[in-house]
Amino acid sequence: MIQLIKLIARMILIVMNDGFICMPVKKGSVVFESFNGKDVSDNPLAIYKQLLKDDPTATKRCYFSVKPSEYRKLSSTYPDIHFIRRFTPGWVKYIARADFWVMNSRMPKWWKKNSQTTFIQTWHGTPLKKLGVDIDNVEIPGSSTAEYHQEFIDEAARWDYLIAPNQYSHDIFKSAFKYSGHFLDIGYPRNDVLYSGNNADSIANIKQNLFGFQPKQVVMYAPTWRDDDFSEKGKYKFTLPFDLAEFFDNVSAETLLVIRPHYLVKDSINITGFEDRVKILADVDINQLYLITDLLITDYSSVMFDYANLQRPMLFYPYDLAHYRDQLRGFYFDYNQDNLPGPMALHEADFYQILKQYKIEGNFTDYIANLNAFNEKFCSWESGEASEKVSQLILKGGKTQ
Repeated sequence: MIQLIKLIARMILIVMNDGFICMPVKKGSVVFESFNGKDVSDNPLAIYKQLLKDDPTATKRCYFSVKPSEYRKLSSTYPDIHFIRRFTPGWVKYIARADFWVMNSRMPKWWKKNSQTTFIQTWHGTPLKKLGVDIDNVEIPGSSTAEYHQEFIDEAARWDYLIAPNQYSHDIFKSAFKYSGHFLDIGYPRNDVLYSGNNADSIANIKQNLFGFQPKQVVMYAPTWRDDDFSEKGKYKFTLPFDLAEFFDNVSAETLLVIRPHYLVKDSINITGFEDRVKILADVDINQLYLITDLLITDYSSVMFDYANLQRPMLFYPYDLAHYRDQLRGFYFDYNQDNLPGPMALHEADFYQILKQYKIEGNFTDYIANLNAFNEKFCSWESGEASEKVSQLILKGGKTQ
């Protein structure tokens, strides 16, 4: 099927380049896509919701592009959304003539963007790890470093707008993507709910909907994936770097552990024997998980930047720091205890000790200054209004003030 779509794409590209026909866009139409059609989530979903709030008639002109394998599940989950199956003939008529694309990942290079389509690239996180052309050595199977770099450069050239959540990201995106287009320096739309939903009623409702009860304490473990830990192309592995029995020995008895894995490894985690106290929630809107989380545990994931909006405790467990930093991806800033907004454990024994400290103190008071400085650097553009700003941009036909 993809080969057929590629053939159609080539035919359209030839026709458009040779000027035989003009393909006008359908004014006001928007195609959204999140993580290459794997889900309905992240910045695109936040913008979609705001657009319908600002103009309820927009529902007739908005479509989510999703993988055919996810179509049935997502159609059931979101019955009011109009879905189109990615890379099918039916998808072509919408994607080729959309007034706007709103996406958080790259589009295939073989699909040419209509010159009249406005591409709003939201991206999907504040970068800690190196991106795009800034990665010196790419370890992704099936791609050379030079090819990987060029793919990013070619893709970024198609973006009409790129959302930046903070000045730090703005500068990195400009370098990593070789981006020279128009930035929207507005914060992330997906983070708006961390301001509007950070209240007792909303948090209680989320807990009830997710678990059917009100856990007194929620700890979330949200690690990133390892580029070089794969069994074959496109299939990655992940081993939980701590013992679940030891974990629960060092937290309060009322603690529920939520594991939020990267989507590439969500089916690789073994929680046998702890199903009642551990929940793997890879597909739930992560903002809901942030709102109910009392303590976030992570390593190099960009979740730290989003969660910092809530100014709650974080624990960092970079158990393979030297390998990840020096051999695999490299970092944009000095990842050390002085620059992190919470305590860092390099070894498993230290990890349990810090958990025990949190159990006793209920906070990491020694790191309040770090957290405040981190919040100022990475969250100062966040105001809870980013979605509205993008929605208004779309409703005004892509014209900035």
